[in-house]
Amino acid sequence: MLKEYLYLISYRTMTWIVRYLPQKYIHYLLQFFTFFAYFIARKHTKIIYTNLDFAYDHTLDKSTQKKIAKRVYYNLLQTIVSLMEREFITPKQLIENVTFQNDQILIKALKENKKIIFITGHYSNWELVPTAIATKYAMTLTTVGRKLDTPKMDQILVKNREKFGLEMLYREGAVRGTLKALREGKAVCMLPDQALGENQGGIKVTFFGKDVGHSPTASVLARSANAIIIPAFITTDDYKNYTLTFYDPIEPIVTENKEQDIFAMTQAQADITQKVIQAKPEEWFWFHRRWKVYYPELYKKVKE
Repeated sequence: MLKEYLYLISYRTMTWIVRYLPQKYIHYLLQFFTFFAYFIARKHTKIIYTNLDFAYDHTLDKSTQKKIAKRVYYNLLQTIVSLMEREFITPKQLIENVTFQNDQILIKALKENKKIIFITGHYSNWELVPTAIATKYAMTLTTVGRKLDTPKMDQILVKNREKFGLEMLYREGAVRGTLKALREGKAVCMLPDQALGENQGGIKVTFFGKDVGHSPTASVLARSANAIIIPAFITTDDYKNYTLTFYDPIEPIVTENKEQDIFAMTQAQADITQKVIQAKPEEWFWFHRRWKVYYPELYKKVKE
């Protein structure tokens, strides 16, 4: 109980700082924390370098890797700050600095009353993706996430998301809940870019030319509900102005070979995620042990 209240006090204190401290000084503060975390959180920094070496076959020089690694920490801190900002801004303010590209893809799907599954990744300010879409297009959007360990903080997060038109589902029982949401005409948003072993329901696809375990949930839902999958990723250069881009939809595939259908749709999700990351690798969350399912030895040198 004491730990929970300490978390709550810390969060409220930081929210107050974010609200009243000028943006210039918030930037300086986050730069300090980035520098501190880069050297102190050695395990996570090693994971970043390990992933970069593996994904790019040791072709990135150390200077580029260091730049990416520091940006990964800074991105995470900015995402947390963005969540805090939503405590005291309006839906209109949320999207005033967001540019939506290729939204004719979404508008066409809405006009045709298609069931929609958005997929994104832990990329740039990923928490902004579903809230911005729900706000801009007046949609009810169901998201899936992990329940926080501290109930009071979890309540804050849920309330924060509901303020901008999101419905929260926890991972346990998420398939049934998301399928119900699609049948009710709601859209769904998922982040399938984390490692998932076959014993956890994952399937093998190729990512950066290597085998990875990938969640097939979006593909299973698309096939079952006849829904299209619309990839949507957000990016920024200055952490004030964001660009949210919609990519060509992945149509549901329904043949007699269910396993192949699901694989094809899941591989397509991995492909677009890789394309986005390769365009600006410094914005992806390289902390994940993305290749651990089929290359467990890759991370043995990283101390727990």
